[in-house]
Amino acid sequence: MSAVAKCWELRGCDEEMQSRCPHNTPGEPCPADCHYAACHRDTHEVATDLEVLLNPELNYQAAIKEVCHFCNHFLKNGPLIDENTVVETRLGNRNRFLL
Repeated sequence: MSAVAKCWELRGCDEEMQSRCPHNTPGEPCPADCHYAACHRDTHEVATDLEVLLNPELNYQAAIKEVCHFCNHFLKNGPLIDENTVVETRLGNRNRFLL
């Protein structure tokens, strides 16, 4: 997977913006409704297949932005839970989807 871009590890704002961003909570992803969390990369494609969206083996916490949680690129190329030895516990809502 070294050739695959790990865009899910990058925030949409720069370091200066992160220093004053109200969404920059340690251990929490950028919310999908944040202007700077929008993904404009060529690899971004919204997933529609429920089997891909609900993969229980994918490490969803590896994505630094919530928008990645429904992106085909992350869902198909992101790290599996087994691949990540350090699993960070997030403080907020543990539900991946807005219900």
